[in-house]
Amino acid sequence: MLPTHGRHGYHPWRGRPRWTWPGGARLALYLGVNLEHFAFGEGLGAELAPGAASGAAPHPDVLNHAWRDYGNRVGAWRLIETLDELRLPATVLLNSAMYDHAPELLAAHRARGDEMAGHGRTNSERQSALPEAEERALIAEATAAMSRHEGAPPRGWLSPWIAESRATPDLLAEAGYRYTLNWCSDDQPVWHATRHGPLMAVPYPQEVNDIPSIIARKDGAAQFAAMIVDDFDERLRQVRDGVAQVMGIALHPYIIGQPYRMRALRRALAHVAAGRDDVWITTAGAVFDHAAALPPGSIPEG
Repeated sequence: MLPTHGRHGYHPWRGRPRWTWPGGARLALYLGVNLEHFAFGEGLGAELAPGAASGAAPHPDVLNHAWRDYGNRVGAWRLIETLDELRLPATVLLNSAMYDHAPELLAAHRARGDEMAGHGRTNSERQSALPEAEERALIAEATAAMSRHEGAPPRGWLSPWIAESRATPDLLAEAGYRYTLNWCSDDQPVWHATRHGPLMAVPYPQEVNDIPSIIARKDGAAQFAAMIVDDFDERLRQVRDGVAQVMGIALHPYIIGQPYRMRALRRALAHVAAGRDDVWITTAGAVFDHAAALPPGSIPEG
């Protein structure tokens, strides 16, 4: 037998139970807005051009650091304007270092009523590289900062770089998290087994996501926007089979917040917003709430 993660079993798509999202919708859609901060002169980070993170140049890597920070200084604000214009909620995936770096930006999302979900301390590090005690401390530090600023602990978590150790789901459940966005293996929520009880994996996209699309595959702005539209329209066709789905759209303001990309994104999101009578446009946390309240056996589990 091959090694297995042991978190959940295999559940074929065909034959799954039929149920609906609020309002009778078969498709739930949420936007994951990644607000990330990066150390200057050290650590990891996505790159506009080969730099220190890929070993192509020494630190300090001014070009890539400044490019990333554009998202917090400018791009994220343009994205908020678009979300307001189209009346779209968001789940903010938040490095806790952002509370010190850009408190005004977080206040703006808070004023919108957006959900705040944990996304580690900073995207300059991977929690999977840490011993268990240090990973537990990382989760605790990020959670404490969010609890202090938001008045309540976050319920969802996305690891920086989607990096999990073998203990990460256990540590998240231990810390009080109810759902994780680290797993992209399904189009429905899936219950994961942990040593501290069940943890829900809410689908998080690695295709309709501007980092793998634009940075890894070098897709253009129009191509990424078309991907959003095609994914949305195809899912609306697929849910005619009666099986409910989740669609996520993952956005990073330093990438998608560039003006020419924002223009293409706005067209795609307007298309999505125009279909709001047929879908449930929501947050990842609300997806968890609804799925967790379904009768046992409605969604895949361990």
